[in-house]
Amino acid sequence: MARQQQQFNIPKGMFLIPVIFVLIILVSKSTVTIGSGERGVLYTLTSGVQTDTEPLDEGFNFVAPWNKVFKYNVRQQELFEEKMSVLSSNGLEIKLDASVLYQATTKTVALLHQTRGEQYEDDVIIPAIRSATRSVVGRYTPEQLYSTKRDAIQTEIFEETKKILEPQYIQLNSVLVRDVTLPNTIKDAIERKLKQEQESLEYEFRLVTAQKEAEKQIIEAKGKADANKLLSASLTDKILQDKGIEATLKLSESPNSKVVLIGAGKSGMPIILGNQ
Repeated sequence: MARQQQQFNIPKGMFLIPVIFVLIILVSKSTVTIGSGERGVLYTLTSGVQTDTEPLDEGFNFVAPWNKVFKYNVRQQELFEEKMSVLSSNGLEIKLDASVLYQATTKTVALLHQTRGEQYEDDVIIPAIRSATRSVVGRYTPEQLYSTKRDAIQTEIFEETKKILEPQYIQLNSVLVRDVTLPNTIKDAIERKLKQEQESLEYEFRLVTAQKEAEKQIIEAKGKADANKLLSASLTDKILQDKGIEATLKLSESPNSKVVLIGAGKSGMPIILGNQ
């Protein structure tokens, strides 16, 4: 009997193994690691999504094993929408590429999870940018979209999209219109028109330049004529005679041989005979 009792004796340490195993499971189910740039939205069995408390921060967090944690990226993200088909104001189809810069914020991430869920990019952002783009592009002609109104269109799409996303707890940072693609026939026609307008502007510029140059020459000629009139009016016979005497006196001071005949010229002006 004693030998049989010894065969059925179980070491006391064996009872600890299942206990340790259960503890390991409980610990693993009670902890969650939130990555860099993420926040955790807590869902409890008793009250659902916890919107009144701060979401779980980065790092190691303890939670009850019967609760769940949903992780959300709260960094700025980029969504690229390629070749959206929209209609211009005159009904022509235009394709537009745009990038959307957005993020889920820490402050409202729990509300975002409660109202929109983890697929909010596909369910909210993409429909919003498409709707806003169609609304804005429909106000402009292909020519405006291709040339002069690109910045204005980009700003208007941003404002329209922001109106849609803000009430749904999504922060819109920017909308970038990367490319506007028109039908080749329309594009060629616009480019020809723009070229003609450029040539016309250049021609008008040359005309204005030539006109200004002509006006400048007329003004200069008029100024010279007026100056000559004033000079002619001021040069009397007496002044000319005095100038002649001054010039004669200067010549007479020259070392070259000469003969000065006083009063021999017309109007009594001296005559100088030299180098004989």
